[in-house]
Amino acid sequence: MRYRVKSNFVQALDLRFAGINKTSKGPYMPSTVLLGAQWGDEGKGKITDLISSDYDYVVRYQGGTNAGHTVIHGDTKLALHLIPSGVMYDHITPVIGNGCVIDPKVLVEEMKMLEDSGFPCDRLRISCDAHIIMPYHIDLDGASERHLGKHKIGTTNRGIGPAYEDKFARNGIRVQDLLDEKIFREKLEAALAIKNQVLTKIYNLKPYTVDQICEMYLPYAEVMRKHMTETTQMLNAALRENKNILFEGAQGTMLDIDHGTYPFVTSSSCCAGGAPTGSGVGPKAIDKVLGIAKAYITRVGSGPFPTELHDETGELLCKVGGEYGVTTGRKRRCGWFDAVQARYAVEGKSMTDMALTKLDVLSCVPTIKVCVGYEADGVRYDYFPMQHSVIYPKNVTPIYEELPGWEGVDISDCKKFEDLPANAQRYVTYLEEVTGVHASLIAVGPDRNQTIFNGWESR
Repeated sequence: MRYRVKSNFVQALDLRFAGINKTSKGPYMPSTVLLGAQWGDEGKGKITDLISSDYDYVVRYQGGTNAGHTVIHGDTKLALHLIPSGVMYDHITPVIGNGCVIDPKVLVEEMKMLEDSGFPCDRLRISCDAHIIMPYHIDLDGASERHLGKHKIGTTNRGIGPAYEDKFARNGIRVQDLLDEKIFREKLEAALAIKNQVLTKIYNLKPYTVDQICEMYLPYAEVMRKHMTETTQMLNAALRENKNILFEGAQGTMLDIDHGTYPFVTSSSCCAGGAPTGSGVGPKAIDKVLGIAKAYITRVGSGPFPTELHDETGELLCKVGGEYGVTTGRKRRCGWFDAVQARYAVEGKSMTDMALTKLDVLSCVPTIKVCVGYEADGVRYDYFPMQHSVIYPKNVTPIYEELPGWEGVDISDCKKFEDLPANAQRYVTYLEEVTGVHASLIAVGPDRNQTIFNGWESR
């Protein structure tokens, strides 16, 4: 009999399914946060697309065009950046929440791509309170990275950070401002009085005029107008009607502005706590947190990465796993699964379930390592330390446990956990033990049908 660890989260989940946590409204209708449990690029798009049909709403609650996910419907495969997964299902309302920053050009292009592929976007709803990425945000993002040189953050240069900066400086431009040309022009004039000074005098870049930006953005506003909605009111009304919601996170836990490896992070809250603030739905509505994790681990851009492999194995994982960013095309850094980091994600982000992706990639190696601790300056760490003096130096040493692999065995046709080779079963079980959370979904290939449902239930 297979041994399965039961964390406090999993035990609580068992109680819920036993009927103990029913709502006063009637049938139990859970809402779920789906997030990346590592440094992003974990395969969130596939999992979201796989399970989203069980939900009434799919909500993006943070980030913008710096996210990239591939959605598959039948023979159609599309790369999306802004529009939530689930848009291909007729019964789902996809929502871009108030916590997102929107590049109107990219949004309109994605809508056209979907419609040209036979997937109308009539149901798409966009929060009036989401902030807009302006052309100068993109210019400033790239200029700042070039200025930082070897100390660069590793952004996608999509204007995400500068847009969030303006949001929190309380001088950003929101979706609702596009509805009134007079208001839009007034806010642009105020913004450009400062931004043009920075562009020209600090970075030696060209300035913008109000007319120039209006000419670009007002046509986008007309396309977006019918989709603009008070989404907070809409979502809370849906909950009162016993509808269920899937909150789709972008990036990953370790890129969270508060809880990631700062400053090598994104500019939004990627964790489960970001879902309430980025959507306007209260935390009591969230019932499950599904963390997506690769069977190994990757990272794009700069920043600490304790288990990074600088050898042939790292190159092999990159090649076999196709580790190149959907958004940027950048090569991802590859390393062994980091259980220390995973526990940080599980415990601090209230993960109830784990979706383990790309297990099939590990068929290319004879043995597999799992990091169970760190050693730095003679001190062992069984938790993820955020102190610069510990995690950032290059001399931090991962402590590994080694497990036998299943090299050369094709697992892409496995439909049940028991179909996996014994060593693959042992590996998954071991990850459950060292992370404290059950792998309810296991991806053994890139396609939707190459997924083992290992106890996952959305309802």
